[in-house]
Amino acid sequence: MIHNRAFIDGQNLYLGTSLNNWKVDLKRFRLYLKDKYNVLTAYYFLGYKIAENEELYTSIAEAGFILMFREHNPAMMGKKKGNVDTDVVFEICKGIIDRHSFDKVLLVSGDGDYKKLVDYLIQKQRFLKILFPNSRFASSLYNALGDYCDALDKQGVRDKIRLL
Repeated sequence: MIHNRAFIDGQNLYLGTSLNNWKVDLKRFRLYLKDKYNVLTAYYFLGYKIAENEELYTSIAEAGFILMFREHNPAMMGKKKGNVDTDVVFEICKGIIDRHSFDKVLLVSGDGDYKKLVDYLIQKQRFLKILFPNSRFASSLYNALGDYCDALDKQGVRDKIRLL
């Protein structure tokens, strides 16, 4: 059985869809990832944990995602953004090095910071797809990747995963 893993840049997903005036239904999105891409494990990366967002964290976990928070020095909590890029890259590499049993990586982000990792995973035949939350703001670095890219804001996809 094919077992792919998804790594979602939560801030990129949220901002990318809200800029297009729609929201993702996390349960529908998780089912979409499972049915379309055989994603059995999906990690959802966020910035640092804030007590006021507990309801959000609960809804993400209940939808079937594994929450991953960025580690920050408590003194810097209000001053830093939730940049999770290095955490995403680390967890992907850790999974491969530790030989966790999964076939390919699916990435949800439009951020060009992942391009080197994507190229390497393609070369090693461990990359499935990058899904852009907002195709208008996806990095142009991915333009040459063709079938390795898709967009969540395409009408058919958006209709399957949008919050009604």
